[in-house]
Amino acid sequence: MRQQAGRRLDRGRRAGHPATVPDIATALAAAFGLITEGDRAVLSIVTLSLQVSFLAVALAALVGLPLGAFLAVARFPGRRPLIIAGNALMGLPPVVVGLLVYLLLSRSGPLGGWGLLFSPGAMVVAQVVLITPILATLSREVLEGLWEEYGEQLRSFGATPRLAVPTLLWDGRFSLLTVLLAGFGRASAEVGAVMIVGGNIEGHTRVMTTAIALETSKGDLPLALALGMVLMTIVLAVNAAAQLLRDLAQRRQG
Repeated sequence: MRQQAGRRLDRGRRAGHPATVPDIATALAAAFGLITEGDRAVLSIVTLSLQVSFLAVALAALVGLPLGAFLAVARFPGRRPLIIAGNALMGLPPVVVGLLVYLLLSRSGPLGGWGLLFSPGAMVVAQVVLITPILATLSREVLEGLWEEYGEQLRSFGATPRLAVPTLLWDGRFSLLTVLLAGFGRASAEVGAVMIVGGNIEGHTRVMTTAIALETSKGDLPLALALGMVLMTIVLAVNAAAQLLRDLAQRRQG
C-alpha cells in the first residue's frame, strides 16, 4: 500500500500536477497502516531517533544544568560575557555545528582516531554541542529566581555558591523538566547537523527527521507522514507528562 501510494504521488509530481486531496488521503491512510502494523522501517528509525536524542539530552544535562546553576549563584569577573555568549550559542546554526563536528571527527581531525564519523555516536556529539547552551541558559534563568528567594537563607547556613548548586538543582528539579524538554525537542527536531555527521545511512544513522526529508524528496509520503505523526505524538506525550509532574509538585508544595 505504501509503495502504491508513493508511486502514484511521484507520477503526479513528475507530470507537473500537485498532490490532490484523494492522493493525500491515500498517503495518510497508508501512513496509519504503517504505524498500526508496526512497520519494521518505522520502528527501526523511531528507536534510533529516541536513543540518540535521549542520550544527547542526558549528556548535555550533565554539563549544562550544573553550569547554568553555577552562573545563577556565582558572581565573578567575566560572568556577564559568559551569559551573553550562552545566549548567543542558543542560536548556533546546526549546519555549522555539523561541519565543525565533522572536521573534529574526520580521519585528519584531532578526534579522528575515535572512529565515530557516520555513526550514531557522531550524531550524539553534534546534538550535545547544540543543546548544551540551551540547557545552561534556560536552567540559569530558572535557578536565578530560586537563588533570589532562598539565597539569603542558604548563605546564613554557610553555603558557598559552589555548595548551593546541588541544593538549587534538587529544589528546582520539577521546573528543570521544562528545560530538559526544550533540549529534547531541539535534539529530536535536528536535521542539518545529524545529516552531516551521520550520513543518513539506512539502517545505521537514519533518524526520523532525516528520513522525513529524504522520503519526501523521493515521493514516499506514506513513510514520511508516518514518521511525522510518530514524532509529533512523542513530543506531545513528553510535554503532557512533564506538565502533569509540575502540577503534582505544585500541589504537594501547597
